[in-house]
Amino acid sequence: MPAISFEFFPPKTDEQRDQLDKAVEKLKGHAPDYVSVTFGAGGSTLSYTGDTVRRLRADHGLSVAPHLSCMGGTKAEIRALLDEYKERGCRRIVALRGDLPSGMATPGDFRYAAELVAFIREHSGDHFHIEVAAYPETHPQAENALVDLRHFKAKCDAGANGAITQYFFNSDAYFRFVDDVTRLGVTVPIVPGIMPIANFSQLRRFSEQCGAEIPRWIVQRMRAHGDDAAAVRELGAEVVAELCRRLLDGGAPGLHFYTINRARATTAVLERLA
Repeated sequence: MPAISFEFFPPKTDEQRDQLDKAVEKLKGHAPDYVSVTFGAGGSTLSYTGDTVRRLRADHGLSVAPHLSCMGGTKAEIRALLDEYKERGCRRIVALRGDLPSGMATPGDFRYAAELVAFIREHSGDHFHIEVAAYPETHPQAENALVDLRHFKAKCDAGANGAITQYFFNSDAYFRFVDDVTRLGVTVPIVPGIMPIANFSQLRRFSEQCGAEIPRWIVQRMRAHGDDAAAVRELGAEVVAELCRRLLDGGAPGLHFYTINRARATTAVLERLA
């Protein structure tokens, strides 16, 4: 089995915490290298991120990589978070630009993720393994694909150790992206982000927001199953497992699963890869 990792989001309610614990119990049996915890949309779940990091380490014995977003944050706030995560034993950070927190008019002390990466290196040296984001189908807010590639290279030049991609369903997009940034001189490992398919209508909404393209043939096959949830899950597992096989066969260094705090869809893919 290749190196795998899982992403979770911070629960806010007791019900969500129970759901996360159940998912983690099922998924940690797959021996992930680490799990990541998101910063939350617009930075709104900052306090929950720290709580979740602590629980995943203490209660589940996992290596945890907190997401750190620079939008809306001051250098003093980011410095305090880095010190806190270092004290908690975290050795990995996922450094992102993120979204501007709701109600805030200015981005804070950092505009780009490359600036955040450089600041982490300046403050914490080599303590943290820094992952950054990559967009095989181009960031939805990028001026064009070439500008996006240059932004990615800037993050790597600033000190990133690796990257996790936005999810995608076309393996060619990933391999083309890796080839393009390699020609620019990027050498860090780029791990594909994998989105298991559980709820297809929800996936389509997510994809419209983040710019991930769902191939027409997948849409049409999903439509053919209508409201048959079991058939949708079966097709989704087969489609995503085959994508993972193509990626690994083509040299991808691992797989990072976006779990949405649920285990069944991710487990269904992993079982097909075993």
